[in-house]
Amino acid sequence: MSSTGRVVGVILIVAGVVGAIIAGAWLLSGIASEQVSQAGAILGFAIALVIILPLIGAGIYLFIKGSGEQKELAVIRKQRRILEMVSTQGKVQVSDVALELGASRDQVKGMIYDLVGKGLFSGYIRWDEGILYSREASQLKSNKCPNCGGQIELAGKGIVRCPYCGTEIFLS
Repeated sequence: MSSTGRVVGVILIVAGVVGAIIAGAWLLSGIASEQVSQAGAILGFAIALVIILPLIGAGIYLFIKGSGEQKELAVIRKQRRILEMVSTQGKVQVSDVALELGASRDQVKGMIYDLVGKGLFSGYIRWDEGILYSREASQLKSNKCPNCGGQIELAGKGIVRCPYCGTEIFLS
């Protein structure tokens, strides 16, 4: 996916600046040669502004919006990579995920919680051991922790936590 908004924004900004230079040069040459009256120069300047300012403004808006979309796409690519790693390997070290994504442990944790919130990931994680497991909620037949066998409790939307060993189980 490319950042089309940024490219279009740059093109509009450049077109606006070039248009301003051309309009300014034309108005100055007309005034210097006395072929354009003062009223005509003011009118030409106003018309140029009406055309040029929206071009530059739209270009700046699209450039900023495209930059934001590019950052969002980078996060989405990282989240997709987390899902691929867990689904292909079954269990993954959080440190391996962090290294591969070039992210901190807290950033990986945030991405995992975001995936759970979107309903895209179910499984469980042992934060103390740093292992992320792929596991479907249907495989949890009881309210016992898959790690230590302790009684698990609801910790939040789609999350079950074992108070004994700290395992978090993400439900879809």
